[in-house]
Amino acid sequence: METLDWVVVGGYFFVMVAIGYWSRGRIKNIADFFTAGGKMPWWLSGISHHMSGYSAVMFVAFAAEAYRLGLTVYIWWALTIGVGVGIGAFLWAGTWNRLRSKHGVKSPLEYLARRYNVPTQQIMAWAGAALKVVDIAAKWVAVSLLLQGFAGVPIWLGITIVGAVTMVYSVLGGLWADALTDFGQFVIQGAAGIAMFVAVAAHFGGIDFMWKIWDQLPESHSEPLSGNYTLIFFMALFLIKTLEYNGGMWNLAQRYMAAPSGAAAKRSALLSSALWLVWPLVLFFPMWAAPLIVPGMEANAEQAYVEMGKLMLPAGMIGLVLAGFFSHTMAMVSSDANVISAVITRDMLPRLWKGVKRLSEPAQLQLARITTFAFIGLSMTIALTADTKGFVLKVVIALVAATMGPIAIPLMLGMLPWFKKVGPTAATASVVGGLGTWAVLYVLQQNKVEFVTQAVIVSWPLLVSLVLYLLIGLVIKPEPSAERSALVDSLRSDSDEEKVPTRA
Repeated sequence: METLDWVVVGGYFFVMVAIGYWSRGRIKNIADFFTAGGKMPWWLSGISHHMSGYSAVMFVAFAAEAYRLGLTVYIWWALTIGVGVGIGAFLWAGTWNRLRSKHGVKSPLEYLARRYNVPTQQIMAWAGAALKVVDIAAKWVAVSLLLQGFAGVPIWLGITIVGAVTMVYSVLGGLWADALTDFGQFVIQGAAGIAMFVAVAAHFGGIDFMWKIWDQLPESHSEPLSGNYTLIFFMALFLIKTLEYNGGMWNLAQRYMAAPSGAAAKRSALLSSALWLVWPLVLFFPMWAAPLIVPGMEANAEQAYVEMGKLMLPAGMIGLVLAGFFSHTMAMVSSDANVISAVITRDMLPRLWKGVKRLSEPAQLQLARITTFAFIGLSMTIALTADTKGFVLKVVIALVAATMGPIAIPLMLGMLPWFKKVGPTAATASVVGGLGTWAVLYVLQQNKVEFVTQAVIVSWPLLVSLVLYLLIGLVIKPEPSAERSALVDSLRSDSDEEKVPTRA
């Protein structure tokens, strides 16, 4: 990297911290910190939702899969998310918003104590928080690998620098800082992504490289599903991503909660869906062309995108691309940190320390900032002590994707009117059964048991969790409740006539 590249990266970090300080002035209470007080414009909410789904993982693990296998990574990743978020615009986006506007909910898990019961809520809160801290650790490793590849910065130093900057603006500015930096990162990502796309097009002599490269690549690279990514894997991941990106990944639920109304939240989801279907293509085409530009990297494909950038981009532009990598990771991490802080502050700590509920508004806000700081610090510690080789893809697929279904099913299906009779027994069994299945499969996978393929470890926990939820909740032990039914019914419309009083 040249001096101009470092100036660009340094300027980016400065702007992120400045946004955090500016956003601090907009944070008056706990509702502002976690849900932006319901005042976020729908277009900003939609862009923030879209950006919060990215991280440097895309340019490390997913870029490696695009290098090795081609088209399939768009099909099972971006396409499943884009279609899933489009479906969720009609099923969940407005529902999340009404939980805030009608029931004063500030954490995505807060409603679970009423929808099921406190033990169910606590199981999901603790399991999800543990999952998220490891997930974020993988993202620190991903961005530090990119920084090492571009600039030779040691991995530990990369994690420390990016983590510290993220910590500052997340702790100070809450969800407003997240959304505003998401927007800035959207602009940076656009410039960086287009720069790489144009450089690759120029390398091949024109835009027609988009369809000509497939004749020069192995035939399997143009197959929608290849390698370990089978039809069963695709079907399981489609359901997982539909649940995950519509609120099962808690931070994305916050984007809908922050919009002014349910109708605005729906528009946010539709915007995010459109971006997911189109923009990843711009980012993936250079990755698909990479084997023709930097051949022979199959054994070290995680560095393929880095090598392309160093080969094809001029001084200054490399810094912009690297800032784009930072932007992806910092957007997702700050978003996750904010929602985990909400879950800890609103759902977990009050069950361990009754005094939390008696804290003043300023004290609650201070507690939220402390938990945000602690979460980011813990994730950085895990990243600094992890074995980085293969760590990113292993966490993203074998841990996050495989356990997201059991954690998300009771949360997401519990908001839909078709499952009003499903009660806490089914919800608890669903989470415990799904996570237990994953734990057994994971141990078997580590012991090289042959039948535990990638498709099995992703699909079986999801299937077990879904079957338990439906079978127990609708057939074996339905638990209808007038209060639960009223809660679910109140989420169907923005009308105040359906509002149910919030329990004190």
